[in-house]
Amino acid sequence: MSLPDLDVLIVGAGLSGIGAAVHLKQKCPNERWAIIEGRDAIGGTWDLFRYPGIRSDSDMYTLGYRFKPWTAAKAIADGPSIRSYIRETAQEHGITPHIRFGHKVTNAAWDSATARWTVTATTASGPVTLTTRFLYMCSGYYNYAQGYRPTWPGESDFAGQIIHPQFWPESLDYTGKRIVVIGSGATAVTLVPELAKRAAHVTMLQRTPTWMVSRPSADAIANLLRAVLPAQTAYNLTRWKNVTMGQWFYKQTRANPSKVRTALLGRLAKLLPADYDLETHFTPGYNPWDQRLCLVPDADLFQALSAGTASIATDQIDRFESGGIRLVSGKLLEADIIVSATGLALQALGGMGVTVDGQPRRTADALAYKGMMFSGFPNMAISFGYINASWTLRSDLIAEYVCRLLTHMRRTGMDIATPTPAPDVVPERVAMDLASGYVQRGADALPRSGNRAPWVVTADYKYDRRELLDGPVTDEIVFSKAHAMTPMLEAAE
Repeated sequence: MSLPDLDVLIVGAGLSGIGAAVHLKQKCPNERWAIIEGRDAIGGTWDLFRYPGIRSDSDMYTLGYRFKPWTAAKAIADGPSIRSYIRETAQEHGITPHIRFGHKVTNAAWDSATARWTVTATTASGPVTLTTRFLYMCSGYYNYAQGYRPTWPGESDFAGQIIHPQFWPESLDYTGKRIVVIGSGATAVTLVPELAKRAAHVTMLQRTPTWMVSRPSADAIANLLRAVLPAQTAYNLTRWKNVTMGQWFYKQTRANPSKVRTALLGRLAKLLPADYDLETHFTPGYNPWDQRLCLVPDADLFQALSAGTASIATDQIDRFESGGIRLVSGKLLEADIIVSATGLALQALGGMGVTVDGQPRRTADALAYKGMMFSGFPNMAISFGYINASWTLRSDLIAEYVCRLLTHMRRTGMDIATPTPAPDVVPERVAMDLASGYVQRGADALPRSGNRAPWVVTADYKYDRRELLDGPVTDEIVFSKAHAMTPMLEAAE
């Protein structure tokens, strides 16, 4: 079905896209909008990833939408539960009929004369074009078509299967198998204890350790509050509690990294056998939150290590052999199945090409405006969550800001909004401020964070809440009309 000329086109029907649509429907009821989704289902990440044990590494009181309470007993939810939550949200708010599935965006061309984006998408029936006043990208930050997958010497010699978690075979039977999981990030930490329930043995092979922290999958305080208070009230209180605790911990890692290192290692020592080699396997060479922490719900990984159904090898790969992986140390890790939990491949704007008045634009050459728009990109916003907290905390705020911006443009009769930095603004770092491998590999897909507001991408939810909900809508945005010869730079409201 073709779509008419739209006011807002949302790209992506995952957690961010469905949330964006709900905000838009509630706060901008007169805007004509639609969602296009490259895949054939709602859910985004939570529909794509189907590997054993898939779960959130954030609690659902902060990963959930602000307007829809999470009511399940477990705060750390599995993938199917999160997928159901997103679909339920879409159904409850009448979003599903506005989604066009199987529309994969390839290009977006901005024309200042008409103040319109022309978006090209591929479908099973061939390419289609859509026009919209405002383009709202909710397509995530990584490539759905491929993960990061290094190649190793001797792979063709391996007699078993090599699997990337992003494309887990639905029919795979790993019962009684010897499995090596390469990686030590969130995916590996999730897979190892789950696979260990049925496999003969699972080895997590890591070059270097990752900081890990354990917490219960159920939030006792949240469950108590929900038993005595209305659902939304209990949810709001729990959400604020968890945000406050998370922000406090993150600030401690920045202010007192040595103290946090000691505390984390002390907790791990209590969860593992007394003679376990924490120095080799659990003590990274970087400080906590220089890379993302791995959450281990209910200490399941440590229980598998203690039980002997799983183990960790901290070493480097020399080559693959018929029966497994030969390490640089000379040891052979025997394996029937090797899982390359080696990370994501970053991708800007869902991989689409962008032109503005015929000139190519790259996000890597732009400054991030309030963490949700780009310098020199008219009428475009992106939903981009936090690296140190739940994704949805910021995506909710961005959706509200987009609604404020659209309302302002309607009220003032402006057609075009282009974030434009003043001369004193200079780039200082990439917007995703992590030392993680996938960030460093994909830095070319990321915009830059500037030296001052509103061009600094923060990791502070409470600051962003004030800025995006109550701060100025028009600071350092150039507003203009279609066909206008001279744009107008408005003073901050």
